[in-house]
Amino acid sequence: MAKRPYVICHMVPSVDGRIVTDGWRLPQGLLAEYERTAASFEADAWIIGRVSMEPYAGKARLPAATRGARLPRTDFVARSDAPSYAVAIDPGGKLRWESGAIDGEHAVTVLTEQVPDRYLAFLRARGVSYLFGGKSRIDVPTVLRKLRSRFGIRRLLLEGGGKINGSFLAAGVIDELSVLVAPVADGGVGTPTLFDAREGPGPARHLKLVSVERRRGDLLWVRYRIRSSGHR
Repeated sequence: MAKRPYVICHMVPSVDGRIVTDGWRLPQGLLAEYERTAASFEADAWIIGRVSMEPYAGKARLPAATRGARLPRTDFVARSDAPSYAVAIDPGGKLRWESGAIDGEHAVTVLTEQVPDRYLAFLRARGVSYLFGGKSRIDVPTVLRKLRSRFGIRRLLLEGGGKINGSFLAAGVIDELSVLVAPVADGGVGTPTLFDAREGPGPARHLKLVSVERRRGDLLWVRYRIRSSGHR
């Protein structure tokens, strides 16, 4: 069985675990600090969800459907030698990619087999690689194995929303947690948190503290290893 990448979840939550930053009045330089700490991991790729990827992907028009042979539901690799990769989880095929790269990082999107043929043709025309993560829902371990075998990705930064992070947590595939705790108490109810796996009791994972470091702007950088990780 193909190995999967080492997964590091790298995020900026409030002290109460919220991750929607609107209205926080964040300290100056937080974004730069986030990027500096992220770069220290020397990851081969980063992965986020559809909503988070929309500003990066663009707003290209999807061509009209045309008649023709049904495209096979097999993975399409437009490029496998990129220095780094930007990966999106987009089960329904809603992103409107303008090109196959984001600031030089090759774009890879993860779909279900329910996406229409015209969307697959659209991705091929744009030079965007795509992987199938399942028939109707995304199977995270399968996707990770494909990212390793198709693109050689060994170290992956997970920077998603609460649901995507929660799905990785539930699947037991997060190896390390890196949080830059913002000096903010959000106090909101019903907004996304660092991990939103499911209603009721969650898939609790035990952590081992690796390091704690004070950073600029009263940020606290805390790193943990996941004790029950399934990394191979």
